[in-house]
Amino acid sequence: MDIAIMLQGLASLAWLVALGALGFAVFSAARGRRFVGGAATVIVAVVAALLLTGVAAGLVFIQPEELGIVITAIGGGGIRPEPLGPGLHWIVPFAERVERYSILRQTYTMSAVGTEGPVTGDDSIQVRTKDGQQVYIDASVIYSVDPAKVIKLYTTWKKDYENGLVRPQSRGVIRDASSQYGVEEIVTTKRAEMEQSITDQLTKTFADNNLVLVSFVLRNVRFSDEYAKAVEQKQIAEQQALQAKLTVEQKRQEAEQVRQTAQGAADAAVIAAKGAADARVIQADAEAKALTVIAAALKDSPDLLTYTYIQKLSPNVQVMYLPSGQPLLLPLPGGSSGAGSSGSSLTPSLVVPTPAPTTTP
Repeated sequence: MDIAIMLQGLASLAWLVALGALGFAVFSAARGRRFVGGAATVIVAVVAALLLTGVAAGLVFIQPEELGIVITAIGGGGIRPEPLGPGLHWIVPFAERVERYSILRQTYTMSAVGTEGPVTGDDSIQVRTKDGQQVYIDASVIYSVDPAKVIKLYTTWKKDYENGLVRPQSRGVIRDASSQYGVEEIVTTKRAEMEQSITDQLTKTFADNNLVLVSFVLRNVRFSDEYAKAVEQKQIAEQQALQAKLTVEQKRQEAEQVRQTAQGAADAAVIAAKGAADARVIQADAEAKALTVIAAALKDSPDLLTYTYIQKLSPNVQVMYLPSGQPLLLPLPGGSSGAGSSGSSLTPSLVVPTPAPTTTP
C-alpha cells in the first residue's frame, strides 16, 4: 500500500476526530454541560491532523513503472531539473507537487475498426499512391517515454503528447512514405521496404520529440471498391489464363505420351525384325555348314546318297517298276511270298541299282 495514501487516510481520520471533539464540546456548552478535557482533546486532534496532513503532503511514492516531475513554487517556481525515480521521496508540502509519467510501452492504433483505437469509427489513414490509387492503411505505433528526456517532454507537451505528437506525426509519415510506391508494390513486392521506411522516419521524429519508437506495425492495406473489383477481375482472368495454359500443357503431355508409345512400338518392331534377320542369318549359316559337311560325306561315300534315297521311300511301298536300264527292286527281308495270292499284301522290295548294259565289240 502507498504510505503517502495511508498517511493521508490517518490525517483525514485525525481531522474527523478533531471536528467531532469540537462539535461535542459546542453541543455540551449549548446544553449547559461541561465537557471535561474537551479543549485539550480538540487541540490534540487538530495538531495531529495538521502533522499527518503535512507529512502526507510531503511524502510521495513513485511506482516502478513511473517517473515523477516535481513542480515547485520555491525559488520563483519551475520544475526540478531531475525527475523522481521509483520509490519513496520527500517534497516540500504545499509548495511542490508531482506529475507522474508512465514509462511503460504504449500503443496507438489507427484502424477502420472503431473499437481497436482511441478514436471511435473509421480511423484508418487515407493514402494516395504514386499511381494515383486511393488506399486505406491500418497501423499501430508502439512507443514509450524517453526517461532521460522526460523533463523536456513535459515542458513541451505536458501529458498531451499522444494527441499532439504521436497521432499527427504518425499519420503524416505514413502518408508521405506510402505516396512513393505504386498500389501493387504496397501490397506485394515493396510492402516490407515501405514499412521499414516508415519505421526509420518515425524513429527519428520521435527521438527529436523526446519519445522512443519501439515498433511500427503495418496492420492492413485496403483498396477502394472500384480498384478491389478491378483486381478481382484481373485475378480471375489470370486464373483462367493459367488454367488454359495447364490444359495446353496437359494436351501436349498426352500427345508426347502417344508419340513415345508409338516410338516404343516402332523401336520394338525394328528390334524384332533385326532379331529375326539375325536368326535367319544364323540359320542360313548353319545350313550352309551342314551342306558343306554333307557334300564332303558324299564325296567320300557315293553310295550314301542311294541309302538315304531308300530311307526316304514310303514304308508302304513294296514293288516299284522302273524303266529298263534303271536299278532293280529287290524284296526286303521279312516280306511274305506268293505275290499273286488273294488277300495277301505286297512284299516290300529293295531298289538295287543295276549297271548299265555294256556292248562287247
